[in-house]
Amino acid sequence: MVEEALKQFEVTKDGMEKIAKRLNESFVEGLSREEHNSSVKMFVTYVHSLPDGSEVGDYLALDLGGSNFRVLKIVIKEDGSIDQVATPEKLPDAKIKGSKQEELFDYIADSVIKFTAGHNIKTTLPLGFTFSFPVNQLSLTSGLLVRWTKDFDVEGVVGKDVVQLLMKAFERKNVKNVDVVALVNDTTGTQMALGWGNPDCYVGLILGTGTNACYMEQTSNIPKYTGDKSKHPQVIINCEWGAFGEKGELDDFRTPIDEELDKGAKNVKEQPYEKMISGKYLGEMVRLVCHSLIEKKLLFGGKVLPAFEQREKFESAYLSTIEVGDGKDLSMIKNLKDKEKQLVLPDATDDDCKIIRKVCEAVSTRAARLAAAGIIALVRKVCNCLLYIKYGKSYH
Repeated sequence: MVEEALKQFEVTKDGMEKIAKRLNESFVEGLSREEHNSSVKMFVTYVHSLPDGSEVGDYLALDLGGSNFRVLKIVIKEDGSIDQVATPEKLPDAKIKGSKQEELFDYIADSVIKFTAGHNIKTTLPLGFTFSFPVNQLSLTSGLLVRWTKDFDVEGVVGKDVVQLLMKAFERKNVKNVDVVALVNDTTGTQMALGWGNPDCYVGLILGTGTNACYMEQTSNIPKYTGDKSKHPQVIINCEWGAFGEKGELDDFRTPIDEELDKGAKNVKEQPYEKMISGKYLGEMVRLVCHSLIEKKLLFGGKVLPAFEQREKFESAYLSTIEVGDGKDLSMIKNLKDKEKQLVLPDATDDDCKIIRKVCEAVSTRAARLAAAGIIALVRKVCNCLLYIKYGKSYH
């Protein structure tokens, strides 16, 4: 019965190939024109090259993501070494995630004030703003928020230029020692950061609270690119692939559990690919599967433990601990504790622990295979670009 319940999460090699092919088709459609039917938006970032290693100086950075917010100072020295200081990573207050426009950006501005004062920064420094949400960029320093994801729902930001909102907050808070020089998605920031020391870095990939990817594309392959292609032969494309599946491309891989998870999310019917593979949702996926097994009296004798009662009570971080080792030693599962140092699975039998482990393996293995399918599609897209540049032919 348990194996039958978990069989729905299997993704075969043929299934991965289907997903990769569909995603690649979405890439092509997304690049074709501004108004397109692809669920994958393929935003132009206006970042036309990777760092070449000659960059030096002092910089500030803001990093707003689904789980953390940080202010950083980065010093790149002439010898190539990098010094970095940052605020401790912390989850933005839940109230901030559901606040209004001014509250969020004033919070960011206040954080910059505290950071610059704490590190005695008095000169004006260039600032890069990493904003890990779907933005349709208009230039390197301008972009309109398309939608919130990852439980953010700040009023009055969708459709607005997030850099302008940040600058207005700086004005309200009298922040004068910063100069916003770039707006980037976290995937683009990832590719740029690694590209500083590795010019052969063609892809940026995020597999965390959410998921996304970017890559360097030839502008000749982008019909919707309106810039000077002779001046800018390449540009990083922000795929925003978390939305893949919104046009039904993943319907034959989704399960009733996926449907149930989606119904309880803030962004119903959005980001299906992200919901199937990212850290924000894997724990809840396991909770829902286990709850269904408990209802069938296949787990914990039919008793619903506190960890399975409420939405998102079973944390994604638990999966890593539960799946450690070969499964013979069940002590780590039995001794798993929550943030309050309470046992997550009190009085769990050996059989209960084995079933929990199987559920975690099924959910995480599916996530890994779905992510791998995306990487396959991306590698094929990048290989086409590289082969075209080098030999004038494409890969199939």
